[in-house]
Amino acid sequence: MSIAPIWYFAYGSNMQRATFCGRRGLECLRAVPARAVGWRLVFDKPGLIPIDEAYANVVPEPGTETFGVAYEITADDLAHVELTEGVLIGNYRRVEIAITALGEPDVTLAACTLVSDRRDAGLRPSDRYMACVIAGAEEHALPRSWIDFLRGVPARPQSSTAAALRPFIDQAFLRPKKP
Repeated sequence: MSIAPIWYFAYGSNMQRATFCGRRGLECLRAVPARAVGWRLVFDKPGLIPIDEAYANVVPEPGTETFGVAYEITADDLAHVELTEGVLIGNYRRVEIAITALGEPDVTLAACTLVSDRRDAGLRPSDRYMACVIAGAEEHALPRSWIDFLRGVPARPQSSTAAALRPFIDQAFLRPKKP
């Protein structure tokens, strides 16, 4: 018996294949640029490890929209995303949202995404993190106005603590290869 794939809506660094497939070791059946209406992208979520840098988050807000990438993945891959994003310990929580595939305005999909109630308006994302987000947006041909918005997000240099922890975090996030 096969299990139906799941749509996962990525709006931060997971939009970048080098992060989603490379650093996390995930596979996707399809990747589709998409829009989530009624959700606003913010960069004020503290990291799981306190390194004084912000990460992407979406918050419900009528009249707004967020662009991202809808990945068609397996339930096992979604479980790995949730494990590495800290869902089990309250870092994020899964919600189901409606998304529209870009270029296919009549195609609305139900997708899972991750949101967090942990927010700190005093934090800024790192230049390294924003480079991943922008690269993912460009790679999936999100609208130029969205990419320009991302380029305008105030960022800061990556902290020395984050740089020192990066190899350990990358190793922890990598999914073991399937036999």
